[in-house]
Amino acid sequence: MAAPTGSTIIDMYCHIFPDAFFREMTRIAPKLENIGQRLRGVKKLFDLDERFREMDQFGDYRQVISLPNPSIEDIASPSDGLQLAKVGNDAMAELCAKHKQRFPTFVAAVCLTDIDGSIAELKRAVNDLGARGVQIFTHIAGTPLDDPRFEPFYAAVAELDVPIWLHPVRNAMMPDFPGEKRSRFEMWWCFGWPYETSVTMVRMVFSGLFDRYPELKVVTHHLGGMIPYYDGRVGPGLEVLGQRTSDEDYSQVLPSLKRPHMDYLKEFYGDTAMFGGGIHAIRCGLDFFGTDHVVFATDTPLGPIAPTIQVLSRLALEPHERRKLMVGNAEKLLKLNFTGQGRR
Repeated sequence: MAAPTGSTIIDMYCHIFPDAFFREMTRIAPKLENIGQRLRGVKKLFDLDERFREMDQFGDYRQVISLPNPSIEDIASPSDGLQLAKVGNDAMAELCAKHKQRFPTFVAAVCLTDIDGSIAELKRAVNDLGARGVQIFTHIAGTPLDDPRFEPFYAAVAELDVPIWLHPVRNAMMPDFPGEKRSRFEMWWCFGWPYETSVTMVRMVFSGLFDRYPELKVVTHHLGGMIPYYDGRVGPGLEVLGQRTSDEDYSQVLPSLKRPHMDYLKEFYGDTAMFGGGIHAIRCGLDFFGTDHVVFATDTPLGPIAPTIQVLSRLALEPHERRKLMVGNAEKLLKLNFTGQGRR
């Protein structure tokens, strides 16, 4: 389904697998050959001709590119991981420079098992290469994002005033039930990823991160995970935080925050990358975050473009609301102006 004539679409969460990055990843982590080959099987991750043919179906449609799973921290040592992030950032910057009407910008990669190195790489990617944000995963080699060791990184992100793209990470080695050794039926992906996103969002709030850095902006993949759909459990349910726990004192968590915890959660951004899912999920996410805090995204080429556009077309959105989703909120976050700029 093509976009309406004259409209611009900025797809905020699109993955790409540059050849230089693939070669370096294979060198650093040869045991990941199977994962690499699986990703290479998704041709539009690296075949630009095929990717551009699909993009052309949707008019003035552009992609903000980022690296795909796996997270760098899970596959490489800190030093190798930082080198891998640098290769990925250089490759994405080159793609954006060569195809600037297709890829207006990219999301920087880092390796947060080396925090100081990642801060330096983030500054290089933003200041020298033109990145407009940074992608981090919901845990860093098993360490949650609210761990105090990451404070200098958040301070650097806030100083640069760029958004964070929050990507879930979980694999089959995290079982569904205590009596099992592995997750079955890919539940680690289907339900595990939204769970990872939701827990990370709440823990970032409870840690006081957004009181310390009130201008910090976080784009959550897959429309905020479970948060919009469990607002009762997350809101009133967590207002009695600590009453279900006898071996740890949570009594000062909520009083330590400057505002009600749900206020912070509503200030996250959600994206529409729901695998072309039903209208009900996206409507729920829009009701929770509001049209000022939802961006268009598809997860392409791992998720579908056309069905996502079709679902949004079925919503009773006013023209100004649709523009916010498709381009306006992206302009605000990326600090780029797409108004009146045709792709060709």
